[in-house]
Amino acid sequence: MTTKPHSPVGATEATRTGGTVKLPVPERQLSTLASSPHDHTFEMRFTSTPRGARLARRLAAVRLDAWGLPYGTEAHDDIVLIVAELTANAVRHGHVPGRDFHLRLHVDAHSGTARIEVTDTRAERLPLRPAAVPDGSGAEEEAGRGLLLVSHLATRWDWHPRTEGPGKTVWAEYAPRGLSDERQAPVSRGSDSGSAADQECLSGWMTSASSPAPASAAGSPARVRSRIA
Repeated sequence: MTTKPHSPVGATEATRTGGTVKLPVPERQLSTLASSPHDHTFEMRFTSTPRGARLARRLAAVRLDAWGLPYGTEAHDDIVLIVAELTANAVRHGHVPGRDFHLRLHVDAHSGTARIEVTDTRAERLPLRPAAVPDGSGAEEEAGRGLLLVSHLATRWDWHPRTEGPGKTVWAEYAPRGLSDERQAPVSRGSDSGSAADQECLSGWMTSASSPAPASAAGSPARVRSRIA
């Protein structure tokens, strides 16, 4: 009995040719999104828990890197932060016992615009509309802080009722600055960020569901705060 080789955990978009696994050339992963002829879409359901939200962020980061937005670039980090905030809100304010939340990440190859959609099944906890998001100085600061960050990072965002049943979808669109340029220079990041950390996280999650969840990446919030200021 012959066992066919399989793709290693964390391998991105591997293809099989003649019984062997052909991994993508690393240099191709560093090409800009503008040079890709195809749109990219990733969607998946996650448990409505803090760990599910962290996994969604990690997977989004891995996908963006594979699609041509490398770790450390402004577009990559901003999109991942939007994913992190929307998924955290889905867990915090949209949690229904026994129900998952759904993440959809789509990047348009022509315009470079990314669209993030996070859907939960809780209908009575609705987010504020963009114009009503508090400025962080009132009693609603905690509830609106994540959406305030999203409103500064995203080109636009809003929400609509879930079409398949009770709940809602919160979405955001992001148009990276200078995406049409040849390449964005990476930004210096903390030691917990980067492809190796994310792949290690995903590998641990796939092999042991009971393993402790890793700490979230550091570095991005400070850069975003300076951008908002």
